[in-house]
Amino acid sequence: MITVVGTGTGAPVAEDVVAGAALVVGGRRHLDAVRLPEGAERVVLGPLAPALDAIAGYVGKELPVLVLASGDPGFFGIVRALAERFGAALLDVRPGVSSVATAFARIGLPWDDAVVVSAHGRDLRTAVNVCRTHPKVAVLTGPGAGPAELGAALADDRVLVVASALGDPGHERVERVAPAEAAVRDWGTAVSVVLCLDEARTLGAVRTVAGVPAQPARWALDEGEFAHRDSMITKFEVRALALARLGPRLGDLVWDVGAGSGSVAVECARLGAAVVAVEKAADGVERIRANARAHGVGVRVVHGSAPDALAGLADHPDAVFVGGGGRELPAVVRACARRARRTVVVAMAALDRVPAAREALTAAGFTCDGVLLQSSRLAPLPGDVTRLAATNPVFLLWGVRTPASSEGVSE
Repeated sequence: MITVVGTGTGAPVAEDVVAGAALVVGGRRHLDAVRLPEGAERVVLGPLAPALDAIAGYVGKELPVLVLASGDPGFFGIVRALAERFGAALLDVRPGVSSVATAFARIGLPWDDAVVVSAHGRDLRTAVNVCRTHPKVAVLTGPGAGPAELGAALADDRVLVVASALGDPGHERVERVAPAEAAVRDWGTAVSVVLCLDEARTLGAVRTVAGVPAQPARWALDEGEFAHRDSMITKFEVRALALARLGPRLGDLVWDVGAGSGSVAVECARLGAAVVAVEKAADGVERIRANARAHGVGVRVVHGSAPDALAGLADHPDAVFVGGGGRELPAVVRACARRARRTVVVAMAALDRVPAAREALTAAGFTCDGVLLQSSRLAPLPGDVTRLAATNPVFLLWGVRTPASSEGVSE
């Protein structure tokens, strides 16, 4: 049997659990906190593979193994690796309080509506994008993905709560800092978890389902649900297919370039993505912000003309929607294609723009496809009868990056 004990956030390890172990595996501070039995081997966790191999040797001899882990080892912890290697039936898991639960307890907040994302040994960008769009996030950190790196990527409309050495009475610290302050500090190696909060929304509605927010009941909303100028808005039929091809989701970053009313940007944000809307008209910028507020989502709005305005955006988007069809369209599509990780979707009303947009996508290594969307909506006539009212046709092109072309994403 492999006994896995969660510790380090306030619960001591029972002496009888330690007493019979032939092998004890754990982080250095966890090992130093217990008295090992006479003759027991001690393995300090670093790279996981050597520790698992050491455990396998004792399991093969049917000798008892004790693994000491932080908090709840079944929550982004070592239980997954142990179960995959040795089978769940061989594990006796005794969880402690997770660092996430402890950190929220320290600041007196519930966390059933928090999104938890791990940046330990993973790309930080997913955690950053979740923090940008969700009001209550717990980030499990790691080397190169700690409070400083997180703070450098976030705007100061968030507050970071950095919890270090949780459960250690002599060294525990829980500090609230602005992202800019977090970015310039050396936080050391004792960080347990970082909470990212939009403090105006930390106490949301009572939840039925914990964690990741529920998806909206509707999408491809009617044009009347957005403020717009002279019907200059992506129609819901076009928006429905555009959203399907963009595939916005929690952890993604989406650009809406030539955003107009921001209907695509708002819908992507409602589906969980972090969104940047680029718009050249000053009244359009205010309209996008108003639409985002009306739908209860956050959209970062950049006032400027593409492609020049894109140069100031540091991150690489997962997906890009390009609206409008001016003379700069080929250059805009090329700039977006250089930066997009997954997909670029282009909506055009003018047939003349289609070949150049398609060429820009294929030249960047995207597999390109598209449709001409023509729809007719039911419209009432006098006498309680109905006619079909045609909407303007729109060309929708989309490019999907092939694995071979992913190396061409510009930095």
